[in-house]
Amino acid sequence: MTEANQAGARSASIARKTNETDIKLSFGIDGTGVSEISTGVPFLNHMLDLFAKHGQFDLNVDADGDIDIDDHHTVEDIGICLGGTLLESLGDKRGIKRYASVFVPMDEALAQVIIDVSGRPHFEYRAEYPSNLVGTFSTEMVHEFLWKFALESRITLHVIVHYGRNTHHMIEAVFKALGRALDEATSIDPRVTGVPSTKGVL
Repeated sequence: MTEANQAGARSASIARKTNETDIKLSFGIDGTGVSEISTGVPFLNHMLDLFAKHGQFDLNVDADGDIDIDDHHTVEDIGICLGGTLLESLGDKRGIKRYASVFVPMDEALAQVIIDVSGRPHFEYRAEYPSNLVGTFSTEMVHEFLWKFALESRITLHVIVHYGRNTHHMIEAVFKALGRALDEATSIDPRVTGVPSTKGVL
């Protein structure tokens, strides 16, 4: 269940419980980059903290999942919950910039994230990592998280890792770029009247 903030702030919270995961998550677009993250997946904790800090979002995640099996269900369901709260937080999307394209370097790695807050969920992903693991975290989980996030938030999301040698650096650049691109795309442009679409809706 997702609950939008009733005071007009662009924020929302969700509680999602299944036989595989139990997640409580709150997200605020117009925040200060403060996060409290507990997922049971240390590398995901780190990436979500970076996402919040670089996007200036307020993010709280408390997740308990079947990580004794693997990280899949926890990572996937957090992506679902984060996407759902973003969608609720945006409301009718009036006044937003809508589009953003951001490059972020992380030492030798370079990632690019392009966003259209379109109301049409779509995900494109171009990344080849030198290693299949970062610690115990499987790199295929990055795709899983981003795909579910884009689907549930109903955004068009393109992620390109142009190059890199260190897998940790490459994924870190992706999450930093995601935060910065989402911050720009959801920011309010005072020149925009209504929604930035000739359709009149997003």
